[in-house]
Amino acid sequence: MKDLKIPDNASDFPIVCVGGSAGGLDAYIRLLQNLPDDTGAAIVIVNHLRTVSTRLHEILPNYTKMPVELITEKLDIQPNHVFIIPEKRDLHVLDNEFHLMPISKPRGWPDVITVFMRSLTENWNGKLIAVIVSGYDGDGADALCSIKEVGGITMAQKPDTASQPDMPESTIASGCIDFILSPEEIAIEIKRVVLADSKFENEVIIQ
Repeated sequence: MKDLKIPDNASDFPIVCVGGSAGGLDAYIRLLQNLPDDTGAAIVIVNHLRTVSTRLHEILPNYTKMPVELITEKLDIQPNHVFIIPEKRDLHVLDNEFHLMPISKPRGWPDVITVFMRSLTENWNGKLIAVIVSGYDGDGADALCSIKEVGGITMAQKPDTASQPDMPESTIASGCIDFILSPEEIAIEIKRVVLADSKFENEVIIQ
């Protein structure tokens, strides 16, 4: 009897990147209300803001039992936590930590979601799940095919359930979306994907 090798690298747990902007708060709340607090995944909310201070780290603890933290430089990435990007920053990952950089697109629509997703594809060993919810513009759409290329799963909020459907519609138009769902259904699918991977890693092979 032989167990499958279970990776012991600290960055082998899943990251769920949830990108959104206008109308995103409603989607974040509906998703977190329906997501268990013990999936083993880190939830990173990348709100498409340039200059407006975020209050998500103050609001969202009312809707989940997971700790909710505003990301600071070199903050450890941990499973079963919700992390919030601060304003005026691009977000990267390296060596199991978050790294913040000055926003690379200070004028026009920011591309913070795209920047973070690309960093994940280059620097994260665990499962990747990319979710795009309500918002203006098309931030995130350009990185979704890269997420799929490294074996990740991509999801978009069903446009008729979004306050602002522009962002979900742009991601759907990319042709790189696996699931188009309501926020409640996205939570169910995240749980299914994460637990299915966990079951595979821990199953026993009989020789």
